[in-house]
Amino acid sequence: MPGFVSLAIVLLVGVFAATAVFPVHTVNAGSGETSSQVQLDVGVANPTMLSGKKNQINHLRISLTGFDLPKSQRRPSVNTAIVIDQSGSMNGAKIEQARRAAIAAVQRLRDDDIVSVVLYADSASVLVPATKASDREAIIEKIQSIRAQGSTALFAGVSKGAAEVRKFLDEDYVNRVILLSDGKANVGPKSPRELERLGTSLVKEGISVSTLGLGLGYNEDLMSRLASAGSGNHMFVEQADDLVAVFQQEFNDLLSVVASDFEIHTTIGEGVRPIRVLNHEADISGQDIYIPLTQLYARQQRYFIVEVEVPTGKDGSEMPLATVEVSYRNMVSETKDSLSSSVQVRFSSDAKMVEKYRDTETLAQCAIQLANDANVRATLLRDQGKIEEAKELLLRNCAELEQLDDQYGASLAEPLAKEIKRNANLNRAQSQTIESPANWNRSRKMMIFEQSRNAAQQDYRVEAPSADKP
Repeated sequence: MPGFVSLAIVLLVGVFAATAVFPVHTVNAGSGETSSQVQLDVGVANPTMLSGKKNQINHLRISLTGFDLPKSQRRPSVNTAIVIDQSGSMNGAKIEQARRAAIAAVQRLRDDDIVSVVLYADSASVLVPATKASDREAIIEKIQSIRAQGSTALFAGVSKGAAEVRKFLDEDYVNRVILLSDGKANVGPKSPRELERLGTSLVKEGISVSTLGLGLGYNEDLMSRLASAGSGNHMFVEQADDLVAVFQQEFNDLLSVVASDFEIHTTIGEGVRPIRVLNHEADISGQDIYIPLTQLYARQQRYFIVEVEVPTGKDGSEMPLATVEVSYRNMVSETKDSLSSSVQVRFSSDAKMVEKYRDTETLAQCAIQLANDANVRATLLRDQGKIEEAKELLLRNCAELEQLDDQYGASLAEPLAKEIKRNANLNRAQSQTIESPANWNRSRKMMIFEQSRNAAQQDYRVEAPSADKP
């Protein structure tokens, strides 16, 4: 995507605080009950491991797939706060395209959706207090009056927008903050860590945060970490002319949420040591792992890779690896649903058996996340001026992904096979672009955008059971 302007739009889609008591629906993974239910699939990269070896590394995959929105039912309502950065750097095409993007978003809302408009420059102010979207003409007229001026009080803008969302907080509504900014925060809290903490606090309220970075002047570390902590998407919009289309893409996700308020609890088997969750925040306490997730879209597959260290096992023996329990709010049936699944590993002295029973889907998704983790390290190496080391790491990523594609690509589902190829090509191209000092600002933003995209699987859609089918 091409160019950027100095405007920050934060679109907050609020979740209304529920007053009703909803039934709980429990579904065991693999039970065959799929209609209007999130699907849980738990896999292990190597379900068979070599016996007699100490401290082997294995990877657990926790995968959640959203169902199709039933044609017979309305989508969940949204509560949207559009927070626009009107700082001086947004002047010209950027502020014009930001107005167009905000107006296009308002026009897509239903009459019973909630919308508010917040502006921020030196400070934040409410242009349109939270209200139903039925009065579109008056809302659009106010958006058209927005002009660029002043500094960038980004933190205050997000906070003020969140305050508008809270006025109509309801569990049956979808809650989202979409932040559009073309510049660096220079008034109030401005570090990536401070904005990351803000995103974390909003997630605890059920509000997800997506960030759209416009042009080449914004702080990509701040924007990507805010989105990651806020369980949302991060997008790089290089050209102002692309802003409306990218904003609409983000809005497509917003209007396709099928599940929210996830609680993902994994209990690792006795003797197995949990090491980390790749590219995602998680709370690891002893054998328990808690993974936050605010929302899931229709047909989106969102997976998490847990790295574990497995103790020595005897030939022919089995060992419990993990039990996964998931609860969430079904936005279509308005129920609290729960899912569960358990996996174990078997030990064999035969290396051919280890290879024979390898889980290729888990292996492929694990490879993408491991390569993504290495890509983050390559970015840091390039920041330190270690260009050759960064290049070597990216080329190694490319080679390993291409080898995996050659070995297992034909057996993978098409979306996953494409992701393997895309990431291999991406790492090869990045190994060349990082060599140009003049283009490093742009290349760095593209790399961090792609890292965020992989970590959140924000564009990863798969075939899902239709809610209209039994």
